[in-house]
Amino acid sequence: MHLSDPQPCRVIGVLDDGAASLGALALAHLRRARVVIGAPRTLALFADEIAPEARCHALQGPLTQVPEWIREAREAQLPVVLLATGDPLCHGIAGYLAARLCLSAIEVLPNVSTLQLACARLGLAWQDARILSIHAQDAGEWQPGAPPDHGLHALAQALREHDRLLVLTSPANTPDRVARLLLAEGMGEDFQLSVAECLCTPQERIHADLQPGEAADRRFADPNVLLLWRVRPRPWPTLFGLPDAHYAQRHPEKGLITKQEVRAVSLARLQLRADSRVWDIGAGSGSVGLEAARLCPRGHVWAIEKNEQDLAIARLNQRAAGLSNHTLLLGKAPEPLDAWPDPDAVFIGGSGGELDGLIRLVMARLRPGGWLVMNFVTLENLATATQTLASLGVDWDVLQLQAARSKPILHMHRMAAENPVWIVSAQAPMAKEERRHDA
Repeated sequence: MHLSDPQPCRVIGVLDDGAASLGALALAHLRRARVVIGAPRTLALFADEIAPEARCHALQGPLTQVPEWIREAREAQLPVVLLATGDPLCHGIAGYLAARLCLSAIEVLPNVSTLQLACARLGLAWQDARILSIHAQDAGEWQPGAPPDHGLHALAQALREHDRLLVLTSPANTPDRVARLLLAEGMGEDFQLSVAECLCTPQERIHADLQPGEAADRRFADPNVLLLWRVRPRPWPTLFGLPDAHYAQRHPEKGLITKQEVRAVSLARLQLRADSRVWDIGAGSGSVGLEAARLCPRGHVWAIEKNEQDLAIARLNQRAAGLSNHTLLLGKAPEPLDAWPDPDAVFIGGSGGELDGLIRLVMARLRPGGWLVMNFVTLENLATATQTLASLGVDWDVLQLQAARSKPILHMHRMAAENPVWIVSAQAPMAKEERRHDA
């Protein structure tokens, strides 16, 4: 570093036992600092170590002002320190600063993470745990089927995929709220949890081996961290192509379900990725959208069904599937689609007589390279779909699928044909850079 270059901002990890949590180097940087940034509670905790002439900035508003405080201090050649809880690079402010300042502008002096400290108190190995922060805007209590912008959505998904979770809570998203999430998602008997309150203070308390049912009705002192571990084996369900009988259906004559063979091919044509955003229009029993949600564990499926009786059956299948990335609504497309994010894939199993307009809307909203897949059993809908796609200048193809299943007859078997289904697929144009890459 050139002698005239300003010193970096020292981002120092601290704990609630104050100066006792810091090594000699971190304390020396703090005592020399002429600009100190931290939460009001942290600044008060370290008041005796901060020079009387130092200017303190309290972290109370948006983080956008912090990089500017650091730039101003460095331009004035003033030693600057930012105090952050635990390890500032574990869901902390250091990652935010590194993305907005040059790397030489900060130097991180980490401390023990509060999550690591809580694990030590409980003797819980944490090398294979999933670490999450639920320091998100308060979106209220978790409801099954909540969309991805809910502050607990990532946690709900992680609970399906991991056996141990370490969670940084917030004043809004508290341990009791997480316990109620577990109960709402039918996982009340799958996990135990522990809450570590006020670590490194005289008020420290560890609540160990709690059941979600008992934690849901308790309040815990803030600040706290939450540890969860699975006590029942995690299920490993079939991802797609489940037998038709696996799903609840409306009987006797109007059970709306995409048959197993057609479902498997339609899902293949959707070209799903782990993080795909999917629309399921005309959900029926919900089978296609539910299997798509399993194939997209880091994505989300939005499904809509206009028939209340079918919607009730789809909700039964949704609950049985044990998914947290599937939103199911009552309504008729295209009414609610404006509120849905642009999709990577769209499945149309029913159009409610609005097929032409629906196709045009979907093709306008599909993300580059995304796929529209439709199932038809009538010549009229097939003709409407292909004519609409042709008028849009979109590449499309049609696959006719007719399966025959074995049926017992006396002591032998015969083949019974299912009704033919046309699977129409169309792809949205790729972005220019993707086309160049493919070429």
